[in-house]
Amino acid sequence: MNNLIIDDKLKIIGLIALIFLLPNLIQAQEFSLNNQESTLAVYGTSSLHDWHVTAENKSGKLICTNLETGELKSCSFKVLAESLKSGKGAMDKNTYKALKTDKYKAITYELVEVKEIINQGPGKFLLKSVGNLTITDAKKLIPIDFVLHVENNKITLKGEKAIKMTDYNIDPPKALFGTITTGNDLTIKFTSIYK
Repeated sequence: MNNLIIDDKLKIIGLIALIFLLPNLIQAQEFSLNNQESTLAVYGTSSLHDWHVTAENKSGKLICTNLETGELKSCSFKVLAESLKSGKGAMDKNTYKALKTDKYKAITYELVEVKEIINQGPGKFLLKSVGNLTITDAKKLIPIDFVLHVENNKITLKGEKAIKMTDYNIDPPKALFGTITTGNDLTIKFTSIYK
């Protein structure tokens, strides 16, 4: 009889301990951006032709508080400005001059708040968020929607955002003594892989 009472007391103590420890066991998980698997490209126009540059050097961190519901605690992304490449040396030089890379070495994004999470099926969520995008000396709070996909302990963020160069103190580049002008509108497209 005493053994049954002791067993019941141990079960109750174990259950109480589990209730208090469970929140500590379900910890936020941190992921790092995989540069090789991730892509970021910036698309624009000019009076001559459409163009794009691709980021070669990217980094970032993501902290997910609940993988099953797509809840993020934080997300950061950084591109070294001079890793934006078009495949054309003269265009790259104009890009770096416009971005003032001698003074501003990186373009950064920092998640501020997730406004809404929409479940799109197993492990897939549409997140409506706002975050700070910093280009040159301009930091802007922007709305951005992206799809978050959780699979095999890997998180993929995919989305795009239209911006204007002049919102970030960038004068649209010109070439050939001003005969070729670049449009003010840009579209940033990204697929970010965090592991």
